[in-house]
Amino acid sequence: MQGFDAVGIAPARLSAEEGRQLEDFVAFGLHGTMDWMAETLPRRRDPTGMWPEARSAIVCAMNYGPPEGLDPLRRLERHDRGIVSVYALGKDYHDVLKGRLKHVAQWLASRTGADVKVFVDTAPLMEKRLALRTGIGWAGRHTCIVSRDWGSWLFLGVILTTAELEPDAPSKNCCGSCTACLDICPTGAFLGPGRIDARRCISYLTIEHRGTIDRSLRPLMGNRIFGCDDCLAVCPWNKFARPATEERLRPRPELIDPPLAELAALDEAAFRRMFAGTPVRRAGRDRFVANVLIAIGNSGNDELAESARIRLSDGSPLVRAMAVWALSRLLPRPAFSELEGIMRPAEEDAMVLAEWRAAMKEREPA
Repeated sequence: MQGFDAVGIAPARLSAEEGRQLEDFVAFGLHGTMDWMAETLPRRRDPTGMWPEARSAIVCAMNYGPPEGLDPLRRLERHDRGIVSVYALGKDYHDVLKGRLKHVAQWLASRTGADVKVFVDTAPLMEKRLALRTGIGWAGRHTCIVSRDWGSWLFLGVILTTAELEPDAPSKNCCGSCTACLDICPTGAFLGPGRIDARRCISYLTIEHRGTIDRSLRPLMGNRIFGCDDCLAVCPWNKFARPATEERLRPRPELIDPPLAELAALDEAAFRRMFAGTPVRRAGRDRFVANVLIAIGNSGNDELAESARIRLSDGSPLVRAMAVWALSRLLPRPAFSELEGIMRPAEEDAMVLAEWRAAMKEREPA
């Protein structure tokens, strides 16, 4: 149906327990700096909180599996390259899914006379919770939907309608005793099965987080510069996964593991050109280049030090701060101390100065 790989129907309501779990997630601060989660909590906890007249939810899923030869875990071995999550290598899924959903919604409205609204990950709606009720898949321990047919690579879109539709039966959870997704997380972001601390999740840190990333987490990020696929890629159910068939979701060749040196040199205009129409633009140039500099600091490649040194004069304090951190990891202590003596006196931003102080303290002789 309209290019979707799986479709299911559920009542447009969630349980009080599911609402309480979301409240607890926010109350414990596990959402980090995603303030919009707290602000929209009363509406987000149940679909009828956003649209009281909604009676049914049609959940549509589209596969975005990586193409043959693009192993998300093997990509991490190229330390001089920047790794963008598979989902962000092609056209922004919001645009792709929303257009398809509107066609389905219009058809439904014309057949039933019911009101309809479409949603793709931008409204206060718990899409995954609704999907669990439709038989599309079950909740993996990594909190994402797992499908017998598509593994972990699924985008979700939702149509809410005032029509009373016959619901589908939920899927049985087939994770068994497997904990591969929990075990592989580089930053230990999982508090247990189905429980994640977003503040430690690399996808959150490289996309949503505001300000500098905690120094203890930076070395664990490796060369992941936008998102992280580890917990999805390791899922055994991906043995049934297939590459995306929607042309617009397929990776653009130039975005597959570009050199970190080239990415560090991007100015605002070049960043916009390179990532036009992709989800990467959501991070913004400054956040993105800061992520690139963390990857440079993790590369162990002293040939990349010059790419970081140039960014010490960047217009963004966040970029300058991460350039300091990268250089503190790549340069010998005498060279770093000399550079600090040149650059630090002219620096006025408190965030950047804090990075200089922390780096110098770490490099004090024992």
